[in-house]
Amino acid sequence: MLIHRTWQGLDPATRGTSVAMGNFDGVHRGHQSVIALARGHGPLGLVTFEPHPRQYFAPTAPAFRLMNPEARASRLAKLGVQHLFELPFDATLAGLTPEAFASEVLADGLGLAHVVVGEDFRFGKGRAGSAEDLAALGREHGFAVTIAPLMKESGEEISSTAIRRALTEGRPRDAAAMLGHWHRIEGMVIHGEKRGRDLGYPTANMSVDGLHLPRLGVYAVKVDVLTGPYTGSFIGAASLGVRPMFGENRPNLETFLFDFSGDLYDQQLSVAFVDYLRPEMKFDSLPGLIAQMSADCSRAREILSVL
Repeated sequence: MLIHRTWQGLDPATRGTSVAMGNFDGVHRGHQSVIALARGHGPLGLVTFEPHPRQYFAPTAPAFRLMNPEARASRLAKLGVQHLFELPFDATLAGLTPEAFASEVLADGLGLAHVVVGEDFRFGKGRAGSAEDLAALGREHGFAVTIAPLMKESGEEISSTAIRRALTEGRPRDAAAMLGHWHRIEGMVIHGEKRGRDLGYPTANMSVDGLHLPRLGVYAVKVDVLTGPYTGSFIGAASLGVRPMFGENRPNLETFLFDFSGDLYDQQLSVAFVDYLRPEMKFDSLPGLIAQMSADCSRAREILSVL
C-alpha cells in the first residue's frame, strides 16, 4: 500500500482511483462496508485526514482515538487498500468550502473517479457539506459518488463512539463484534522500570499516549510482533494502567508474552484485547502481587486456548 500525504503534485498513475472517504477511526464494520463499495471502480484507495479533525479543532480535549495512524494503515493494508491519501488537516484544508474541497482536492488534486462516503459524512468549512452535497458536486466535477447506509448491530448503530463505550466498560468482545476484528494497540516497545523482570514476568512496555483507553486492568491478549528477529504471533496477559502498587504513574501497556524469551526493545508490537480479567489492584505485598499475576496468566491461557 502506498501512503500519500498531500493532494498536490502526485504521480499521475494515482489518478482514477476509487476511494472510501472519512476518518475511519477503528476501521470498524461500518467503515469496511464503505470500503467494500469502493471496490471494482478502479484502483482501491482511501482518503482520510491527519490529524483527526476533532484533534485539530480541540487539541486539549481528552484523547479519543481508537487507533494511531500506523495501526490504521496496517488494518487498511490488510483490507487491500492500494492508495492511502492521508491528507494533512491544517488551516488550509479546514478553511476550504465544500465546493473548493470537491474541486481543488478531490477532482483537480487527486483526480478521483469514484468516492464512497457514509450517509452521515460532513465536509468543508464549518461541516457545511453533506453526503448529498458531495454527490451533486461530483456530478459537476466529474467523479461518481456512492452514499453508504449506516450499519447497525442489534439495533445499535455501529460507530466509533459505541466502540469506545464498550471498551471503557471493559467489554472488548462487544467492541470486537462491532469492529469486525480485535481492538488493538500498536506501537514500539519502550524501556520501562523493569519491575516485571524482577518479579519473574518480563513485560513489553508500550505508550498509550493519544489513544482512548479501554477500562484499566488486566486482559487476556493476542500479540503480533511486527518487526525484528522474533516476528510472529503469541498469546499473553497485559496490564493497562498506572501501576498503583508503585505510586502514581503515567498510564501505559505492559504485556507478558507466554513461552517467549528475547529482547523486544524498539520493535513494533500489535496487542489485541480479547477478554477483561480484572481491574487494577493495589496489593499489600509483592508475594500477593506475584500470586495474582500467576492466577491472571493461568486464566488468560485458558481463555486463549479455545480461540
